[in-house]
Amino acid sequence: MDLSNLKPARGSKHSNDFRRGRGHGSGNGKTAGKGHKGQKARSGAPRPGFEGGQMPLYRRIPKRGFTNRNSKDIVAVNVGVLEVFDNDAVVTIEALKERKIIKNPRDGVKILGNGELTKKLTVQVNAFSAGAKEKIEALGGKAEVI
Repeated sequence: MDLSNLKPARGSKHSNDFRRGRGHGSGNGKTAGKGHKGQKARSGAPRPGFEGGQMPLYRRIPKRGFTNRNSKDIVAVNVGVLEVFDNDAVVTIEALKERKIIKNPRDGVKILGNGELTKKLTVQVNAFSAGAKEKIEALGGKAEVI
């Protein structure tokens, strides 16, 4: 036996298109699997999250602030980190991922001006701060927005 041969025990699985409430002979007549009386046996059973009149959990817990649907999650990389690249190298988002400088670029990558740069690089990312752009271009490199 192996994983490819596994299957449910015979008779344990029921199809979803089973017709309930079609007489005693069907094995699921009369109450149609809902038991006798009670709130869950009737039509109009309570909505999900209803706690019988008690203040529900989603209303008991405090709510703070909101989530802006239009916000972008930008990954920041300081210009000093780019020292790991060779002179005249092209620094792209893929190259940053390969060197494990960033794990997940999310909505974009922005280069910030913290740190010192001593190499001429062509940097191709989503955004640059003014200080980072100055430092890259001062050494003859290029700051290209993609």
